[in-house]
Amino acid sequence: REMSWICDTFSVLYGMEDVNAYACVTGKPITLGGVDGRTEATGLGVCYATKYFLSLTDECKRVGVTPELDGKTVIVQGFGNVGYHAAYFFEKFGAKVIGVVEYNGAVYNPKGLDIEALKAHMSTTGGPPSGFWGRKKKTKKNKKKTRLIKKAK
Repeated sequence: REMSWICDTFSVLYGMEDVNAYACVTGKPITLGGVDGRTEATGLGVCYATKYFLSLTDECKRVGVTPELDGKTVIVQGFGNVGYHAAYFFEKFGAKVIGVVEYNGAVYNPKGLDIEALKAHMSTTGGPPSGFWGRKKKTKKNKKKTRLIKKAK
């Protein structure tokens, strides 16, 4: 909404003939020249940047990683708009998302997380990811904590 106001103010001040009238600001609705897909664009960009870096064989050698995103494991910091979409697209590109860290908790599963189920869990409970069932279960054999960050009290 606010971006529409800025665009409108610019066009009132400079006129619609100005080549920058619609291009003066990002995040506008599609009806004012915004771009469809804006919601997921930054998370997708994170994945494309990572995928591109991993295509640079010499750079991968230099930092000690194997090329290609397919088969890599990923932990995502933050699970808002950018983090969710990054996790979603990492999964689509063949990586396995094994952890999500948020300000109020974290979840980890070395076998991979169900990203859509985690999103649904956080949307319906409003709670931290650490309450998500899709994490590594504690058993008598496995007494390791599954949280990467302890919840604030």
